[in-house]
Amino acid sequence: MKPSTVGFQLVELVIALALFSLIVVVSIPSLVEISARMRVRMAAQEVANTLVSARSHAVRYSARVGVKFRTLEDGRVTYTLYRDGDGDGVRNADIASGRDPAVGPPRQLQGFGSGVRFGFPQGVAPRDPGNPSRRLDRLDDPLRFNVSDLASFDPVGGSTPGTAYLTDGQRQLAAVRVYGRTGKLRILIYDVETETWGR
Repeated sequence: MKPSTVGFQLVELVIALALFSLIVVVSIPSLVEISARMRVRMAAQEVANTLVSARSHAVRYSARVGVKFRTLEDGRVTYTLYRDGDGDGVRNADIASGRDPAVGPPRQLQGFGSGVRFGFPQGVAPRDPGNPSRRLDRLDDPLRFNVSDLASFDPVGGSTPGTAYLTDGQRQLAAVRVYGRTGKLRILIYDVETETWGR
């Protein structure tokens, strides 16, 4: 092998490594954002599945059923289904007093933690998904089902209308919306650049 050939291969290798390093450095922020978006979307799907389960339970057992989410100190999120025990709907006061009993033990949502939580990202308040001409207020209240944090379903599948907001605390935001009469659900994802909601 001639010395000039070896030197040329070494220069090619150095250039290739430099280009590869540049591509990696440029793509890392995109990969981090894609990963965060996927984590928030998966957590939103898990919340939606929980609400569907509560609706199914209400219809199957001809009862009013509510879902209460709780965020633990370590960031884990659990939910519990409650049944109306006194005929006035599932209410926080009745849960606390024991009049509305739990249907089962608390269950953990697996998609929370790793930075995903109920809440809103830092910065400018996002647009209201129900009225995009307005910005959301009460950014300390990410669980909004009428005037409560309980999502309730009736025996025919109707529900308390409302929205649960999930974020990574940075740029990602998802909304799980429940529509009252039908109890149907929709997951919306917020684009902070265009300030629009989409699927």
